[in-house]
Amino acid sequence: MIINHPLLGPRDASEFVYLGDAALMKRPDWQADDAAQQFYEYLYLRDNIAGQHRELWYHEQGDRSWLVVTRNTETHEITAVELARDVATREGHAV
Repeated sequence: MIINHPLLGPRDASEFVYLGDAALMKRPDWQADDAAQQFYEYLYLRDNIAGQHRELWYHEQGDRSWLVVTRNTETHEITAVELARDVATREGHAV
């Protein structure tokens, strides 16, 4: 599988480490009244998506950047690759 890195161009997936659902970028508020329940759901409850899915990938054998890769989990077709910091900034997550 080839990941088209936004800064470095096409790279083999073996240079990257898959780190899970990109929804993990949105952490629960630790000061909320129901913080324990929110963190339980954040850490342990995951959907096993079939189809389009946004994932976190880390460029371990390259520039060590974090990417958000939009990929079809059934066909492995990649439709978008963005720097995670750009996604976090755009969506209002802490960077």
